[in-house]
Order: sequence, then structure tokens, then C-alpha cells
Amino acid sequence: MKKPILAVIGLIAGLSMSAATAAEMGGKTEVHWYGQAGFKITSPGGKVIVIDPFILKNPKTPKPLKDLKKLGKVDVVLVTHGHFDHIADAPAIAKMNTAKVFGPAGLMDSFADLGILPVELAPRMNKGGVVTPIGDAIKFTMVRAEHSSELKWNHPDTGKPALFEGGEPAGWIIEMENGFKIYHMGDTGLFGDMEFIGAYYKPDLVLMPIGGHFVMSPKDAAYATKKYLKPAHVIPMHYGTIPVLKGTPAEYIAAMGNTAVQIHAINPGEKISF
Repeated sequence: MKKPILAVIGLIAGLSMSAATAAEMGGKTEVHWYGQAGFKITSPGGKVIVIDPFILKNPKTPKPLKDLKKLGKVDVVLVTHGHFDHIADAPAIAKMNTAKVFGPAGLMDSFADLGILPVELAPRMNKGGVVTPIGDAIKFTMVRAEHSSELKWNHPDTGKPALFEGGEPAGWIIEMENGFKIYHMGDTGLFGDMEFIGAYYKPDLVLMPIGGHFVMSPKDAAYATKKYLKPAHVIPMHYGTIPVLKGTPAEYIAAMGNTAVQIHAINPGEKISF
């Protein structure tokens, strides 16, 4: 009698594993906002992606999150350009996890040349490139952004702040194991090729800057959403951190008017699943 019982137990275990795998592949993507443009994204399969980490010195990041160890195991880090509020904690997170940082080619050159990161953690790529550093099931595509990308860092010879090559600014299309697509726009102004990005990549969720001054205003962001990108979901970001980033989610929602787009105006420290 033992063999049939064991066979049944094995069959149940196998079915459970199959169900777990199916749930994993068709499951949820968790998006955790740390303020400004910083996000921790956990894929349906449990892979952890950190984008534009500005945590320790971010005035909007809740205190309980101001500990990089609390991120847990990070599999890959993405950055959109060289400004401090987008790369501040990227080197530390990368070293803690032996995780590669992907960003503009010139910025990665500077990271390696200045000793900010070892060269093996700062691979070069450029817009239009697709990488799969954490398995073929998750794809990262670098796309255009309309901004700048200077890297301000202490010069190794003088110890004083100096400007270094930061490459060209970018955004990221992230495609999860289950096909769910996220477009992190980085810092960007409005530009016509957003229409191409929307039509070609068809993002389900857009992480959209709305603060104005350095990035799109709420009015510009609403135009990009309705006319160009047409996603199912938007999370507003990059507002309220410093006084000049005056745009608000309320202004963006008002500019959107009557829309089927679901706008998730979450607060720094909050997370949402899709």
C-alpha cells in the first residue's frame, strides 16, 4: 500500500509545483516607489530590479526605508542618466549584491574610469539595445529621453566636485516574464518620438515624471499619456522633492480629464501590484 500512497503524494506535489509555476508566470508585478524616480520592482518570478535609486539622501523616502539592506537581494540596477538624484545609491547597491548596473554608455565608462564601480559591474550599452542579465524571460530595452546627463563627482586628483561624461539620458522598457511591460521614462521633456515608443512597445504601466522645470509638467505629461503612450496604468513620479518640482498628481489627473487610464497616485514608500 505504501507505493500507491507515495505515488499519490508525488502526484499532488507535482501538481502543486505546476500550479505554483503557472501562478508565478501569470502572477503579479510589485512596484514599490521610494520617491523621486526611484523604484524597486519585483517580477512575477521574484526577480528584483532597482531603478534610479536615490534613497539615503532623498527627503521624500520614508525613514524606515533609509537602509539599503532593507531592499533585500537585488538582481539588477538600472539608471536613466547621471544626475545625483538618479544614481546616488546605485554603486553601493550594486556592490552589496554583486549586481550589474545598466545605464548610458558614457556614464558607465565614467563609473569604471573613476573607480565608482568595477568594470564588470558597469557594462556599456545604448538606446535600442536589449539586455537580459537576469535570464531570458525578463528583457530590458533602453529608449530615448529628452534631458541631460552630466555626472558630478569628486575628481580623484583634487578631491573636489567636477563634471564628468554622463552619456545621453534614457528611459527603460522592462518586459516581465508574463509579458507585462513597464516604461520608466526617466527625466524627460515632451518629445514626438514618445508616439513611436507607445505604438511599438505598448507599455502597460508608465512611470511618468510630472514635476515640471526639469521634466514634463502635469499638462505635458497628460498630453503624452493621451496622445502618445495610451497605457492602461500610470504612476506619477519626480515631483515635490524640491521646490521647483511643483507639478502635482491632482493637476495631472485634472489635465487627463475623462479617461480610461488608471492613475495610481501613490505616496513614497507605498507599493502596488499589477
